[in-house]
Amino acid sequence: MTEIWLRSNRRVLILGLVPGLVICGAAIGILLQTSVPTLRYLSTAALAGGAVLLGLVFRQLLRPRVAYSDGNVLFYLRANEPIAVPVHVVEAFFLGQGPAYLPGTVEDSQETVNLVARLSQKETEWQRLEVKPALGRWCEGYVTIRGTWCEPLTNEVIRRLNRRLSEVSREVAGQAS
Repeated sequence: MTEIWLRSNRRVLILGLVPGLVICGAAIGILLQTSVPTLRYLSTAALAGGAVLLGLVFRQLLRPRVAYSDGNVLFYLRANEPIAVPVHVVEAFFLGQGPAYLPGTVEDSQETVNLVARLSQKETEWQRLEVKPALGRWCEGYVTIRGTWCEPLTNEVIRRLNRRLSEVSREVAGQAS
């Protein structure tokens, strides 16, 4: 069972549902009011496209940014499967600051609070991985999750993450011995 530690930014993603809903609504309206085959075909295609858009945004709405399952901290920083890092590799979470990477803005012009996970320097295979740049960065043993795309980051959120990391680290270490 997957335990969610940090959720996606629901406010932004709910706003992302609006274009898909508008496209689907307009397509349904046209389908109900016309019998012209070409318009019906185009409306059906628009309805399918809007439904796909809604599905993609809804999938992101349900995906966490950080979770825990079976001795692994899961980082959702790619389009498909999460990156599963053994819990003993993750040392701590803390707040950072960096570019927001907002669509339609000049890069680095907007700053956001980020979540940073420090990984063990001894575990060299986890030092650098490719991730989706809009969601974060994975470099030199630090995983940066852009605050734009996760729930609001506060000191309490960081304390909660570190407390839970400590608890599961002790559980896993106890099971190994």
